[in-house]
Amino acid sequence: MDKTAEMLAFVRAVDSGGFSAAARELDLTPSALSKLVTRLEDRLGVRLINRTTRQLQLTHEGEIFYKRSQSILVALEEAEAEVVDAGSNPRGLLRLHCGTSFGSHQLAPALPLFIKRYPGVHLELSISDLPPEMNGEYFDLAIRKGQLEDSCLIARRICDIQRVVCASPAYLEAHGTPRIPQDLLFHNCLWITRWPALRRWSFTVGKETQTINVSGNAAANNAETVLQLALAGAGIARLTEVTVSEALRSGRLVTLLNDCQQAESVPLYAVYPGSRHVPPKVRVMVDFLIEQFGHAPWRVNPGG
Repeated sequence: MDKTAEMLAFVRAVDSGGFSAAARELDLTPSALSKLVTRLEDRLGVRLINRTTRQLQLTHEGEIFYKRSQSILVALEEAEAEVVDAGSNPRGLLRLHCGTSFGSHQLAPALPLFIKRYPGVHLELSISDLPPEMNGEYFDLAIRKGQLEDSCLIARRICDIQRVVCASPAYLEAHGTPRIPQDLLFHNCLWITRWPALRRWSFTVGKETQTINVSGNAAANNAETVLQLALAGAGIARLTEVTVSEALRSGRLVTLLNDCQQAESVPLYAVYPGSRHVPPKVRVMVDFLIEQFGHAPWRVNPGG
């Protein structure tokens, strides 16, 4: 039963002073509009209008219901207008989850432009290498890398990120520069302990793939700490471009074994809960991420 249609028919009939005028306004026949009002009265169990041949006269109950109905219909129109306006002017709280390296080195520097472009959106960032569900967090949008498990989440690919082998000039001056992958066996290499597979560095020599199980006297459970170790000259690291691009451009780190290392491209996604209607605040953020990072602006070797 459409209570809103009944209420609207009743209010328009009172405002127009008759069923015929209200029916024309609502594109109904007078009999159809009269039936809606009658059905409303039957449901409420009271008479709202005293009908005469010349006019409609509200009962006491009709006066009460008319005033409340007016307020409700105005509020409904305002709510619809606000939602429509939000489509072109997104607003509201946007909870965004992102990994530490991408969040610190790429996302945070780009967000002032988003904030300027969409001042009605208020950002709440969660920067962590742990997926939000492991901490019981709710998010509107998350940035994730690697293959995604099947789920009810919608995923849009932003770009691919690659890994590079690099070290500080100070380390290379003190310990020499590796020329072939096997040279790494004689160097102090840094790795991320959380993902043991990242301790195995792959290279292409000729038509063959060579995998070096690196070792060294320092490791950490996150890329940021490994980056700081490499910058301090503690050893050779293999990290994603998003983490080291700034240091490479400034010369604080230099890439190694460029002619044979396997970049191992990793997809980067924007993921958000599945829904028939994507909130405007989520839609514009996803578009912004693809606009800013879809061409991998951090790429040290754009042809790589």
